[in-house]
Amino acid sequence: MLTLTDTAAKVIRDLNTQMGEPTDKGIRISSQDDDAGSLMLSVADGPETSDKVVESEGAKVYLDPVAATVLDDKALDADIDDQGGISFHVEDQPI
Repeated sequence: MLTLTDTAAKVIRDLNTQMGEPTDKGIRISSQDDDAGSLMLSVADGPETSDKVVESEGAKVYLDPVAATVLDDKALDADIDDQGGISFHVEDQPI
């Protein structure tokens, strides 16, 4: 199952705080047209019916079935640049 680094969890929590009162908001990673080679990340109000939910330190990530399979052994990390821009990236889980 996908894991989140501490940095990714903090960034997701911060995004949720900026969007208003706490709910089931999080980020959603989904495939485009069942293409495992192309994944899209978006802010979501909650999971879709078929999504798998990954929760870490209060941060929620929703994965559609294709993304859940592709990211099963991966970790989601995040970087924040000097201007406050956020970039998420996927890496292998530490052994």
